[in-house]
Amino acid sequence: MQADRLAMLGGRAKQNNCGLMQTWESGVETLAGHNLETAQAAVGAPVGAGTPALSNGAPALGQGVTPSPFLTESDQFRDAILAVDHVVYEWDVTSDRIIWSDNAGQVLGIGNILAVGTGKYFASLLDPGNVTNRYETVMNSGKVDEGEGVSFQLQYRIFPKGRTTETAIWVEDTGRWFVGSDGGPARVVGVLRNVDERYKREEELSYLSSYDQLTGLINRSRLAEALQESIASAELYRMSCAFMLTAVDNLAMVNDAYGFDVADQVIAAVSQRLKGVLRTGDTIGRYAGNKFGIILTNCSEADMQVAAQRLLRAVRDTVTETDAGPVSATVSIGGLTMPRHARTGGEAMVRAEEALDRAKAKHRDSFVAYKHSQKRESVRKRNVMLADEIVSALNGRRLAIAYQPIVGAESKQPALYECLLRLIKPDNEIVSAGHFIPVAEQLGLVRLIDHRVLELAVETLEENKNARLSLNISGMTATDPRWLSNLAAYISAHRSAAERLTVEITETVALQDLEEISEFIGKLRDMGCRVAIDDFGAGYTSFRNLKTLDVDMVKLDGSFCENLSENKDNQFFVKTLIDLAKNFKLKTVAEWVEHERDAEVLRNLGVDYLQGFLYGAAMVEQPWADASGQTPSKISSL
Repeated sequence: MQADRLAMLGGRAKQNNCGLMQTWESGVETLAGHNLETAQAAVGAPVGAGTPALSNGAPALGQGVTPSPFLTESDQFRDAILAVDHVVYEWDVTSDRIIWSDNAGQVLGIGNILAVGTGKYFASLLDPGNVTNRYETVMNSGKVDEGEGVSFQLQYRIFPKGRTTETAIWVEDTGRWFVGSDGGPARVVGVLRNVDERYKREEELSYLSSYDQLTGLINRSRLAEALQESIASAELYRMSCAFMLTAVDNLAMVNDAYGFDVADQVIAAVSQRLKGVLRTGDTIGRYAGNKFGIILTNCSEADMQVAAQRLLRAVRDTVTETDAGPVSATVSIGGLTMPRHARTGGEAMVRAEEALDRAKAKHRDSFVAYKHSQKRESVRKRNVMLADEIVSALNGRRLAIAYQPIVGAESKQPALYECLLRLIKPDNEIVSAGHFIPVAEQLGLVRLIDHRVLELAVETLEENKNARLSLNISGMTATDPRWLSNLAAYISAHRSAAERLTVEITETVALQDLEEISEFIGKLRDMGCRVAIDDFGAGYTSFRNLKTLDVDMVKLDGSFCENLSENKDNQFFVKTLIDLAKNFKLKTVAEWVEHERDAEVLRNLGVDYLQGFLYGAAMVEQPWADASGQTPSKISSL
């Protein structure tokens, strides 16, 4: 069959042009004489396997081209190549003829692959913007063929239907060239692969590594680089530049009212307005969710004030059209000049954040310029040191629980103990929670702390079957499903611990998201734990909210109980809170009780339990392990 096809093609070629026939015949002879292993190596095949059938690329041969006979030894290898959309080719450099595998037209999207019969014609399909191409790679490689050929691999863009069309694809060209008698490349065999989809994905990933998808602005990492470059340039040329953080005001309200899609439309619109009033050479990027960073070159303090007002007006004076209708937006801005107030990009960002916080605290649609404050710098340095101490204590397991008794108002005997956090320094100095918890909350470390305190409390309950503990958690932890799942795991392994554990949630946290906190409390109660509202009276709890929360106990805010015997107004308020709790059959605890006279007033008002220095300070030593063997009495009514 192969001989018949060759004879037919040969006859057709002779009728058209004897010279072409001679070229074709010599080409067939050359292909037949090539070492099969060399061709396999060029396309990445194991030695001994065959390669796909190749179609003649000579334009004068027309349709129905006979494959080269040496490429038909293994149908399995051919099918494998075709299955992954690889196109095999052979290029005779001397004659410039190219022979393609049968699938070339389909894979590359070329209607008539037979027309692409020369290297010159194929070059006419290449994108002029390509960094390199096959011809330059082969002819200018500078390498020497030692008998096994010289391998190459490159990517380039082609226009399958010609450069006058818009259709283009990226291909990967992998092959090997072989030396001729003149010492230069004479023959090339290789594989083309359509990598257009992969290239587009890589381009998208590359874009996203530098740009924000929603706004098209540079992202935070690229903004940080540009900021550092601007500071360096300003220092070099003894000039001033500015950095401003701009935040969309009340975006959370837009989210709640219209949804995230509309909020995204507002962010995108604001970004374009800000960009539209910047000078050539200024830079804007997306800093965070609702924040933009703006770098102003050659900008003094006075210039920054003018620019800030221009930016505020650009957003304020135009209503944003969204899918939900027109939305009015404003921004707040905090900024500083550099290198006067910052010599690094990180320092500039921190101080711009500080100025922005002051702007937002002032009122919406306002600008605040950073001003150096020695007090703020001292606080910042102290916070950094505390943060390091907290992390070190977490890693070194130097967080401990101090136990403060909560006693029965009438019995004056410990009913349970509140777990109060302590940090033990390397020199064994004990630091109370009030010195580091506010910093931990600012830096988001409080969740890690709450996880560790839970571990310590559970260990205590396991080791001491008579221990009854009350554990205070932060607002972040009250909405942390991981903390809840950890507690559930502990409880499932130690069922008796649940009924001996009370979880305290502050009133202000409970009222921030009543529905979510109610669900959290419900899960705690389902596990068998008790729940208390701490600092009761500090918020605005109504009868309805107290009923919704479904807790077991309320702890009266200590500020109302301290020196209660001397404050008639507080006595009236505390009596109201106690009566409110009793209406829902909730037990009450009075905090900060330091004097017996105050304790007596609280007993007369009907409080159930008392807590304060009058009955004992918080101690790291476990109170049920003392020499007397005294253990807390059981709170059977809770």
